[in-house]
Amino acid sequence: MGGLGGVLGLLPGIGKIQKQLESAKIDERMIKRQQAIISSMTRMERRRPEIIKASRKQRIASGSGASVQEVNRLLKQHMEMARMVKQMGKLGQKGLMRHGIGALMRR
Repeated sequence: MGGLGGVLGLLPGIGKIQKQLESAKIDERMIKRQQAIISSMTRMERRRPEIIKASRKQRIASGSGASVQEVNRLLKQHMEMARMVKQMGKLGQKGLMRHGIGALMRR
């Protein structure tokens, strides 16, 4: 499929921002590092990331070969994505089509 960029190109609604995705230059090494971080988490931590505090972050970081800052960055990205998905649910399909992806980026 050509990596993550190829998969994202197949999603509906992404065609409008395809040029932005191409210029973003998604780093495959970063994706593998994030996978390692997620693999170092327990099932409970994956299901409920809000329970991850300092000692758990240190364990996850040492288990994945990453730094605590990288674990924090991944958790922050997860929170942002969860917020966007929640907003998408509130907008509904018609609202999303009317306002586009930009409606999610406003806040």
